[in-house]
Order: sequence, then C-alpha cells, then structure tokens
Amino acid sequence: MSENKVFGKLDPKIFYTSLTVVAIFVGWTILAPTSVQNVFDAILSWCLERLGWYFLLSLFGYLAFCFILAFSKYGKLKLGKDDDEPEYSTGSWIAMTFSAGMGIGLVFWSVAEPMMHFGTSPLAESGTAEAAQVAMHYTFFHWGLHPWSIYAIIALPIAYFSFRKDLPVLVSSALYPILGEKGARGPWAKAVDILAVLVTLFGVANSLGLGAMQINSGLNFLIDVPISSGVAIMVIGVVTTLFIISAVSGIDRGIKWLSNTNMIIATILMASVFFMGPTQYLIDLFTETIGLYLQNLVGMSFFLDTQGTVAAATGYEWVQSWTVFYWVWWIMYGPFSGIFFARVSKGRTIKEFVLGVMVAPVLLSFIWLNIFGGTAIFTDLFGGGGIAEAVSANMESAIFVTLGNLPLTEVLSVLVIIMIGIFYITSADSATFVVGMLCAGGELNPSTRLKVVLGIVEGSIAAMLLLAGGLSAVQTVSFIFGTPFTIVMILMAYCLIKELRKEMFEEDKKIVKKIKKEEAVS
Repeated sequence: MSENKVFGKLDPKIFYTSLTVVAIFVGWTILAPTSVQNVFDAILSWCLERLGWYFLLSLFGYLAFCFILAFSKYGKLKLGKDDDEPEYSTGSWIAMTFSAGMGIGLVFWSVAEPMMHFGTSPLAESGTAEAAQVAMHYTFFHWGLHPWSIYAIIALPIAYFSFRKDLPVLVSSALYPILGEKGARGPWAKAVDILAVLVTLFGVANSLGLGAMQINSGLNFLIDVPISSGVAIMVIGVVTTLFIISAVSGIDRGIKWLSNTNMIIATILMASVFFMGPTQYLIDLFTETIGLYLQNLVGMSFFLDTQGTVAAATGYEWVQSWTVFYWVWWIMYGPFSGIFFARVSKGRTIKEFVLGVMVAPVLLSFIWLNIFGGTAIFTDLFGGGGIAEAVSANMESAIFVTLGNLPLTEVLSVLVIIMIGIFYITSADSATFVVGMLCAGGELNPSTRLKVVLGIVEGSIAAMLLLAGGLSAVQTVSFIFGTPFTIVMILMAYCLIKELRKEMFEEDKKIVKKIKKEEAVS
C-alpha cells in the first residue's frame, strides 16, 4: 500500500495490473473481434458442457451453507464488534442491496425469460398452459435463492473479517486463516484481489451494455429513436457521467438516495400493472408458482438433463444454456455485490444478514417477475398474443411490448426507462465504489479521483466493446474469470467457519473459566 499523489491511497499492483489486463482484452477485441469470439466461445462451451455438475453442486452448497450458518449458534454473532449498530435503516439497507444485486437484469429478463420458456418450453408443449407453469417456476428458480446465496457467501466472510477482526475490506482478507500474516500481503492475496477487480469490471461492462440497449429500445418504442450502436453509446456516455457523480457523492447520498427512489418507482410500476392487468390471474399465478418453486427446488438444483430429453424437446442444450449459464453469470456479479453488501452491513448479526439479503430481495424479485412475466403470459394465452414473437425478434423490447397492452402505456414506459437508468446508475456506482476499495487496499472511502477514473474506465469498456460488437465476448470472458472465483468462494466459506469455531471455542473457554472461578470463591 502506498500514498499516490493523484489517487491518494492506492495499491499499485492491483490497480495497474488490472488496467493492463483490461486494456489488452479490449484492444484484442477491437482489433480482432472474430478471433476473440472464437477463442472464448470454445472455452465457454467446454466449461458449460464439462463443468455443469460442478456449478450446480457449488450453488446448492452455497445455499445450504448460508441457511445452516444463519440458524446455527453462530447466527447471533455480529458482523462487527459486539456493540456496533447498523449504519443504515433496514428499509434503506434492503433497497441498496436489491438495487446493487439485481438491477438492470431483473427488468431486462422479467418478461423476456418467461416468454422464451413459454414459447420454447423445456418440459411441456410450447405455448400451452402447462408451458406457462414451467416458464414461471423456472424463472423463479433462476432469480431466486441460489443467486443471492452467491452474494451472501462472499459478503459474510468479508464483513466478518473486516469489521470484527479489523482487516482491510478485501476479498483476500476473508482468506486470512489460510494465508496468514505474511501471505495476506503476498502474491496470492494480490492475485485474488486482482481477479475480483477483473470480474467486476467486465461484469459491469456487460450490464452497462445491456442497459444501454434496453433504454435505446424503450426510446424507440416511445418516440421512434433508431436502434443503433451509436445511440446506445450515447446512453452509456450520459449514464456514465451520472453514476460517476453519484459515486463521488458517496454511499450516504448517492447510492442510498437513488436506491430508495428506485424502490418507490418499482412499487408504483408493480401496483399499476397489477391493478390494470389480470389481477386475479396474477394472484393465483403467484400462489401456484411459489408452491411449484418450493416443491421442485431440490430437483431443479441438481437437474442436468443427462438423458437429453429437454435438449431434444427444445433443440439445444437447454440446461447448459440457461441454468448453468445463469449460475456462472451470477458468479461474475458476486465480487462487487458481495463486497458492497459487506460494506453496508456492518453491525448486523449473521442471521439478520442472511434473512435480509436472501429472503426480502428474493420475495421482491418474485413479485416483480410474477407481475410482469405473468401479465405477458396471460396476454399470449388469453389476450391478443404476439409477445412471444416480439421477444423472439427483440428481447430488449419485451417489457415495452407487454406494457403496450395496458392503459397508460406511455407513462408506464417512461417510468420503466427511468427505473432502468437508476438501476444502471446504482449498479455501476456500487461497482465503482467496490473496485475503488479494492484498488485502494480496502479503504472504506476511496478517493474521488480514483472513483472518477474507474467510472470512466467502466463506461469506456462498455462503449468500445459495444461498438466493436464485443459484448458477447466480454460476457464470455467474465465467465472465464468467474469460474476460478468459485474456488475462492469455497475457501472463503471454509475460512469463515474455521474462524467462527475458533472464536466460539475461545468464548466457551472464558465462560468455563469464569464458572470455575465463581465456584472456587463460593
């Protein structure tokens, strides 16, 4: 760690190594996009085909670990000192974690995914009522407890070691029991933190690209703005400026205020579509889908389509392309969401953290998916139809086409665009904050200049790759960096348990010693 004249506190090995790797990849993608795509597609295909079992087992293991830990004797321990209190109200805390953890993806896929499963069903005749059931409970599965367990299993060790054991807020700090005093400053620790920076930068670039294309599609739907890379890059430029301003203002003003605002907008949107849409159908669908989700949770968690029946029905390797792909996709958002969750969760108990991060946001996600996905399915089953075809032609327009079947289409569409923009800002803002912390050696409040530079880097990566047609390449490379990170996550969980057992053992020894002392006195 050194003091930099421009950036303040800075770890030059993490900062400059990460930027060098990013520059090499972006340059390669711009100069030879086809070559990059071919190389990384081959690697991705191998990972999905050969390591599907590993990702499914890992995710279920993360999920089980979090809930077992929460309801064990360790659940009462605080992520901080015993007298620390939470910095943020429960409402603001949930709003910030929800905005950083889901963001653009939830809006993008809330209609697109159910309609894709409905139009090409993996386990039923496509376009039928049975296909609608399958579509909804698999959508709940892909956006339910498993993704949030990824965030939790990263955040818990980082928060524990940082705020209870006074180590820097770094991924490598969670490996302290393995690395030791000397190793925590050595090359392995640096490699882990660099990996976290790269996964975050590429993951955010992917989100920025997707968000820009969806905003472009919404503007096309409303005022006939042409859909093009140029417009999407202009959107990236505007939103990058906004999220840099938000990042500079800090968590207490920028992220907190925007997250609370977005929750209000999301509530207005959900209520509007719920009451103007097929209300009774949505209530019944939610009840039914929750039951199917819980009933099939374990089976879906381990299903790999070994016999190829689903692949035969859909015409492609459905499980690898959806479930396995999703699990790796969530992992690439794990480092920045996990570190951000840790940063805003100081003072909460382990049990409170797990329930707050894995129950409240999941229920909010389910309600959102049910209202928008359910309205789209109802329209195709019992209304005018055409949404499945529209999704097939242009996924970015899915939610706007659905709103086109409701009153106040323009008002609702404008609200969606505003919400996407705010999700866009809060996700990128929190990522900028986290990458700044990593590059500053775990500093809780990295310098303004460092956050500005990192914000420009994130926006530039997205813009250049979108211009070069390389978003799919950056998505793929994120998966490749994310795969070894799963090993880091397993080691983090092991280190947390090891340290918790040690702490509880020491506490038990103190209690026994106290009892013996009291007995001796009496």
